[in-house]
Amino acid sequence: MKKAKDFLASKQTAKASGAKEFTEADVNKRVEEVIAERSKDGAFVFRDPKLDADLNLEMDQIKGVRGMEGYGWFANVIFHDKDTPKKQYAIDFWFKPDGDKLTLMDIRVQKGPKQDGDSYYMVTRMPVAWWWLPVQEHPGDMEVRRAWHVMSAIHNYISANKDEKGNVLVKDDKTGETVPLEFIEMHQPVRHLKKGGQYFACTDFRKPGSKDEYYDIDFWLDDKSGKLTVAEVKMHKVPVQEDGIWTQQPRYTFEGMDFEVTN
Repeated sequence: MKKAKDFLASKQTAKASGAKEFTEADVNKRVEEVIAERSKDGAFVFRDPKLDADLNLEMDQIKGVRGMEGYGWFANVIFHDKDTPKKQYAIDFWFKPDGDKLTLMDIRVQKGPKQDGDSYYMVTRMPVAWWWLPVQEHPGDMEVRRAWHVMSAIHNYISANKDEKGNVLVKDDKTGETVPLEFIEMHQPVRHLKKGGQYFACTDFRKPGSKDEYYDIDFWLDDKSGKLTVAEVKMHKVPVQEDGIWTQQPRYTFEGMDFEVTN
């Protein structure tokens, strides 16, 4: 209820300030534009980083649109596989208001198909995106820092720092090399250092073009300014090949750090 009131208040503020007031219809239109821009031979081509594959999809319906004050708009869209219509996907489109337009921040799979005999059903892909976590909160929980606040700040950083190929440049402190990496997913729990007050969370990235070279990247944030900001991006684990098999080697550990889990 509080999130709905906040969102309504933000729309009233936008209207009073003369800023464009977006509606669900605007979001629906923007979804259709993105799909058209990324379609080839009648199919929406979506790069699924987790599967490391391009999905060729056809849209069935826009299932729902949600707005979150300060965080943007989220459209949940149902698609089916072009060649196997029984295989359905629920895909989230995240937009943020930018002047008089809605800027696409990211596209993520919420649910994917699982085969059961000759049929398929959709299952939620884990871990869930941060924008689904506030739905599970109780009234009053917005007054403190939540895990999804931290995850949102990290995701904003990732989206803002992608290069033209969609990769994020991460510096390897050990070698000094800057490595382009493809974002796969973000993990919980989010942790909070009792001393110093920093928050951090682990994410999975992969070297572009590789099936096996995965990196664990930690994002460290502080809110000294009153706003959660990414202060440091560190390689936690890096891929190392041993006897023809890729494994992950830690660059540092959390030993000696006193932290608590942020829900």
